[in-house]
Amino acid sequence: MIIRVFQTRDATAVDALALKAFEQYSAHYKPWEEFRGKIGHMSMMPIEIILAEKVGKIAGAVGFVAPGKVVDSHFDPQWAVIRMLVVDPVFRGQGLGRKLTEACLERAKSLGCRTIGLHTSPIMEVALSLYLRMGFIKRSDIADIYGVPYGIYTLELE
Repeated sequence: MIIRVFQTRDATAVDALALKAFEQYSAHYKPWEEFRGKIGHMSMMPIEIILAEKVGKIAGAVGFVAPGKVVDSHFDPQWAVIRMLVVDPVFRGQGLGRKLTEACLERAKSLGCRTIGLHTSPIMEVALSLYLRMGFIKRSDIADIYGVPYGIYTLELE
């Protein structure tokens, strides 16, 4: 597995991966088509994208937002933020989500950040379990996103 930064040529594959990864939740998001249109443009979001490549394919991706660049009012501007962790269903269970999350933690530490945050939902059982095992703590609930409950989680960095 290779962890690397996003390049423009990766855009189509990353957008398709985001849709593929979220498809399992389509019954939860209302309206799905509107939400789908948003996540299907992951490559155009104002985030740094970190990729996991396996056997020559983009198998996972995650967005990272540096402190001071937060575009969502749920997050303290001094925090780094993890956004849109997605793993291709074919490659799940191989530690890619953890490796991508660890890459975000390292990026945040390299920027001198003391706290990293994210938002996730109880419907994302695998991701939520990963974050909790890694030491993230729930800070608060936030308003539903397209009908799905979400919470803010943070991790204090060393």
